[in-house]
Amino acid sequence: MKQTIIFATGNKDKMREIREILGGTDTEILSMREAGIASDPDENGETFEENALIKARAVHEILPEQYRDAIVMADDSGLEVDAMGGMPGVHSARWMGRDTSYHVKNAKIIENLKDVPVEKRTARFVDAIAAVLPDGEAFTVRGIIEGKIGYEERGENGFGYDPIFMLPDMSRSTAELPREEKNRISHRGRALRAMEEKLRALKENESADGEKR
Repeated sequence: MKQTIIFATGNKDKMREIREILGGTDTEILSMREAGIASDPDENGETFEENALIKARAVHEILPEQYRDAIVMADDSGLEVDAMGGMPGVHSARWMGRDTSYHVKNAKIIENLKDVPVEKRTARFVDAIAAVLPDGEAFTVRGIIEGKIGYEERGENGFGYDPIFMLPDMSRSTAELPREEKNRISHRGRALRAMEEKLRALKENESADGEKR
Protein backbone atom coordinates (compact mmCIF):
# COMPACT_ATOMS: atom_id res chain seq x y z
CA MET A 1 0.00 0.00 0.00
CA LYS A 2 1.35 3.40 -0.98
CA GLN A 3 2.10 5.89 1.78
CA THR A 4 0.72 9.34 1.05
CA ILE A 5 2.64 12.39 2.18
CA ILE A 6 0.97 15.79 1.98
CA PHE A 7 3.50 18.60 2.09
CA ALA A 8 2.13 21.91 3.35
CA THR A 9 3.53 24.20 0.70
CA GLY A 10 2.46 25.81 -2.52
CA ASN A 11 6.02 26.48 -3.67
CA LYS A 12 6.59 24.63 -6.95
CA ASP A 13 10.39 24.79 -6.71
CA LYS A 14 10.27 23.33 -3.21
CA MET A 15 7.88 20.55 -4.30
CA ARG A 16 10.22 19.63 -7.14
CA GLU A 17 13.13 19.24 -4.71
CA ILE A 18 10.97 17.28 -2.25
CA ARG A 19 9.86 14.82 -4.93
CA GLU A 20 13.40 14.42 -6.27
CA ILE A 21 14.74 13.55 -2.83
CA LEU A 22 11.85 11.81 -1.02
CA GLY A 23 10.00 10.29 -3.94
CA GLY A 24 9.91 6.52 -4.24
CA THR A 25 7.78 3.85 -5.83
CA ASP A 26 5.90 3.27 -2.56
CA THR A 27 5.30 6.95 -1.77
CA GLU A 28 2.83 9.47 -3.18
CA ILE A 29 3.77 13.08 -2.45
CA LEU A 30 1.10 15.75 -2.84
CA SER A 31 1.13 19.47 -2.31
CA MET A 32 -1.73 21.06 -0.38
CA ARG A 33 -3.28 22.27 -3.60
CA GLU A 34 -3.12 18.81 -5.16
CA ALA A 35 -4.88 17.43 -2.08
CA GLY A 36 -7.54 20.14 -2.26
CA ILE A 37 -6.45 21.77 1.00
CA ALA A 38 -6.20 25.48 1.75
CA SER A 39 -4.35 26.55 4.88
CA ASP A 40 -2.43 29.68 5.80
CA PRO A 41 -1.79 29.69 9.57
CA ASP A 42 0.02 32.48 11.34
CA GLU A 43 3.67 31.42 11.49
CA ASN A 44 4.39 33.11 14.81
CA GLY A 45 6.94 30.65 16.16
CA GLU A 46 10.34 31.77 17.38
CA THR A 47 12.21 28.88 15.72
CA PHE A 48 12.13 27.12 12.37
CA GLU A 49 10.87 23.99 14.14
CA GLU A 50 7.97 25.81 15.78
CA ASN A 51 6.84 27.32 12.48
CA ALA A 52 7.09 23.99 10.66
CA LEU A 53 4.95 22.34 13.35
CA ILE A 54 2.37 25.13 13.19
CA LYS A 55 1.94 24.56 9.44
CA ALA A 56 1.89 20.75 9.61
CA ARG A 57 -0.60 20.61 12.48
CA ALA A 58 -2.90 23.13 10.79
CA VAL A 59 -3.14 20.92 7.70
CA HIS A 60 -3.46 17.72 9.73
CA GLU A 61 -6.51 19.16 11.49
CA ILE A 62 -8.40 19.72 8.24
CA LEU A 63 -7.41 16.64 6.23
CA PRO A 64 -10.17 15.45 3.88
CA GLU A 65 -11.51 12.00 4.70
CA GLN A 66 -9.64 10.30 1.85
CA TYR A 67 -6.33 11.49 3.31
CA ARG A 68 -6.87 10.58 6.97
CA ASP A 69 -4.03 8.05 6.75
CA ALA A 70 -1.60 10.51 5.20
CA ILE A 71 1.52 11.88 6.85
CA VAL A 72 1.49 15.67 6.83
CA MET A 73 4.80 17.47 6.50
CA ALA A 74 5.77 21.11 6.46
CA ASP A 75 9.05 22.92 6.57
CA ASP A 76 10.32 26.30 7.56
CA SER A 77 13.63 27.41 6.19
CA GLY A 78 15.70 30.51 6.04
CA LEU A 79 19.03 32.24 5.79
CA GLU A 80 21.00 33.24 8.87
CA VAL A 81 23.65 35.89 8.21
CA ASP A 82 26.08 36.23 11.10
CA ALA A 83 27.05 39.83 10.30
CA MET A 84 23.34 40.72 10.50
CA GLY A 85 22.84 39.11 13.89
CA GLY A 86 21.32 35.98 12.36
CA MET A 87 18.78 37.86 10.28
CA PRO A 88 16.67 37.35 8.27
CA GLY A 89 16.40 33.95 10.01
CA VAL A 90 12.84 32.76 10.69
CA HIS A 91 11.62 35.92 8.94
CA SER A 92 13.39 35.03 5.67
CA ALA A 93 10.22 34.64 3.59
CA ARG A 94 8.57 37.74 5.06
CA TRP A 95 11.65 39.93 5.45
CA MET A 96 11.17 43.27 3.66
CA GLY A 97 7.63 42.11 2.79
CA ARG A 98 6.25 38.91 1.27
CA ASP A 99 5.74 40.59 -2.10
CA THR A 100 9.29 41.96 -2.27
CA SER A 101 11.34 40.13 -4.89
CA TYR A 102 14.35 38.12 -3.78
CA HIS A 103 16.43 40.14 -6.20
CA VAL A 104 15.69 43.18 -4.01
CA LYS A 105 16.24 41.23 -0.79
CA ASN A 106 19.54 39.83 -2.04
CA ALA A 107 20.70 43.30 -3.04
CA LYS A 108 19.86 44.59 0.43
CA ILE A 109 21.91 41.86 2.14
CA ILE A 110 24.87 42.56 -0.16
CA GLU A 111 24.56 46.27 0.66
CA ASN A 112 24.42 45.53 4.39
CA LEU A 113 27.67 43.55 4.10
CA LYS A 114 29.51 45.94 1.78
CA ASP A 115 32.26 46.64 4.35
CA VAL A 116 32.38 43.13 5.82
CA PRO A 117 35.55 41.13 4.96
CA VAL A 118 35.19 37.73 3.41
CA GLU A 119 36.12 35.81 6.56
CA LYS A 120 33.22 37.44 8.42
CA ARG A 121 30.59 36.95 5.70
CA THR A 122 29.60 33.60 7.20
CA ALA A 123 26.02 32.42 6.88
CA ARG A 124 23.96 29.28 6.82
CA PHE A 125 20.79 27.94 5.31
CA VAL A 126 18.59 26.14 7.86
CA ASP A 127 15.64 23.90 7.09
CA ALA A 128 13.41 22.32 9.74
CA ILE A 129 10.85 19.76 8.62
CA ALA A 130 7.93 18.72 10.79
CA ALA A 131 5.89 15.55 10.34
CA VAL A 132 2.51 14.81 11.84
CA LEU A 133 1.57 11.14 11.68
CA PRO A 134 -2.02 9.93 11.20
CA ASP A 135 -2.41 9.43 14.97
CA GLY A 136 -1.26 12.99 15.67
CA GLU A 137 2.27 12.16 16.83
CA ALA A 138 4.65 14.87 15.66
CA PHE A 139 8.39 15.36 15.39
CA THR A 140 10.93 17.52 13.59
CA VAL A 141 14.32 17.17 11.92
CA ARG A 142 16.80 19.82 10.84
CA GLY A 143 19.28 20.27 8.00
CA ILE A 144 21.99 22.94 7.74
CA ILE A 145 24.51 24.02 5.11
CA GLU A 146 27.25 26.49 6.03
CA GLY A 147 28.54 29.06 3.58
CA LYS A 148 29.27 32.74 2.99
CA ILE A 149 27.46 35.69 1.45
CA GLY A 150 28.78 36.64 -1.96
CA TYR A 151 29.29 40.05 -3.51
CA GLU A 152 26.73 39.66 -6.30
CA GLU A 153 24.00 37.34 -7.46
CA ARG A 154 25.36 34.34 -9.34
CA GLY A 155 23.65 31.41 -11.01
CA GLU A 156 20.26 30.49 -12.43
CA ASN A 157 19.63 27.05 -10.94
CA GLY A 158 18.33 28.09 -7.54
CA PHE A 159 15.70 30.39 -6.08
CA GLY A 160 15.29 32.72 -3.12
CA TYR A 161 18.62 33.57 -1.52
CA ASP A 162 20.53 30.89 -3.48
CA PRO A 163 22.25 33.35 -5.87
CA ILE A 164 24.10 35.12 -3.03
CA PHE A 165 24.82 32.06 -0.86
CA MET A 166 28.30 30.85 -1.65
CA LEU A 167 29.97 27.59 -0.74
CA PRO A 168 32.57 28.10 2.05
CA ASP A 169 35.45 28.39 -0.46
CA MET A 170 33.48 31.07 -2.37
CA SER A 171 33.87 29.05 -5.59
CA ARG A 172 30.16 28.78 -6.47
CA SER A 173 26.78 29.92 -5.25
CA THR A 174 24.12 27.31 -4.55
CA ALA A 175 22.32 28.71 -7.61
CA GLU A 176 25.31 27.63 -9.72
CA LEU A 177 25.24 24.01 -8.58
CA PRO A 178 23.82 21.27 -10.80
CA ARG A 179 20.46 20.16 -9.40
CA GLU A 180 21.73 16.75 -8.27
CA GLU A 181 24.66 18.26 -6.37
CA LYS A 182 22.48 20.90 -4.76
CA ASN A 183 19.98 18.26 -3.59
CA ARG A 184 22.85 16.27 -2.10
CA ILE A 185 24.38 19.06 -0.01
CA SER A 186 21.55 21.55 0.55
CA HIS A 187 19.87 22.22 3.88
CA ARG A 188 16.59 20.91 2.51
CA GLY A 189 18.23 17.81 1.06
CA ARG A 190 19.87 17.05 4.38
CA ALA A 191 16.63 17.62 6.30
CA LEU A 192 14.64 15.47 3.89
CA ARG A 193 17.12 12.61 4.16
CA ALA A 194 16.99 12.90 7.96
CA MET A 195 13.21 12.71 7.74
CA GLU A 196 13.44 9.71 5.42
CA GLU A 197 15.66 7.93 7.96
CA LYS A 198 13.28 8.81 10.81
CA LEU A 199 10.26 7.46 8.94
CA ARG A 200 12.15 4.29 8.00
CA ALA A 201 13.08 3.71 11.65
CA LEU A 202 9.47 4.20 12.73
CA LYS A 203 8.29 1.73 10.10
CA GLU A 204 10.87 -0.83 11.20
CA ASN A 205 9.82 -0.41 14.84
CA GLU A 206 6.17 -0.90 13.89
CA SER A 207 7.05 -4.08 12.01
CA ALA A 208 9.06 -5.35 14.97
CA ASP A 209 6.21 -4.61 17.37
CA GLY A 210 3.79 -6.41 15.06
CA GLU A 211 5.98 -9.51 14.99
CA LYS A 212 6.21 -9.51 18.81
CA ARG A 213 2.46 -9.48 19.08
